Amino acid sequence: MHIAIAGNIGSGKTTLASLLAKHYGWEAHYERVDDNPYLNDFYEDMQRWSFNLQIYFLNSRFNQILKIKNSDKTVIQDRTIYEDAHIFAPNLHSMGLMSTRDFENYFSLFNLMSSLIDPPDLILYLRGSVPTLVNQIQKRGRDYENNIRLDYLKKLNERYESWVESYNLGKLLVINVDNLNFSESKEDLRKVIDRIDAEIHGLF
Repeated sequence: MHIAIAGNIGSGKTTLASLLAKHYGWEAHYERVDDNPYLNDFYEDMQRWSFNLQIYFLNSRFNQILKIKNSDKTVIQDRTIYEDAHIFAPNLHSMGLMSTRDFENYFSLFNLMSSLIDPPDLILYLRGSVPTLVNQIQKRGRDYENNIRLDYLKKLNERYESWVESYNLGKLLVINVDNLNFSESKEDLRKVIDRIDAEIHGLF
């Protein structure tokens, strides 16, 4: 079984993936952040590095999915390949931070890759307001994230909502993180697990 967590920057994807992996005994596949060679440069100059970064993420995510496909374990994945293509790349393009030529090239590659993979059995979408995201981003204190613009987070949120509304490739569970603190509250984590259990049992 393949379960993936979707959500904006700072919504708690990595934290929840880790907690669920521990609770269920699932294998966690995390987004490669610390060894990403483009992230620092991207936040310094988004226009220059947007295409490079998106191609890096697309390649990384595609490789992850191939490994998941060949695994006999239940896997929880931190972020989906669909978010790159339907949220981050179009957002950069609409903000004038990625050229039309680069965007069309990128999307053509995504369409090819997505035709070769299966969607997750279940996606957990972590919905968070911009103040919640900013608070989480500041808490974890990654240097390269200090320059993230509020309008960038807001536009990403709008695109997430639009994508979630139209997603039809499988089951999707929306979890509002504004009023949850699953990293510190066992009760809040239990609420999330109960909702996931109900969805998983509905898969079989």
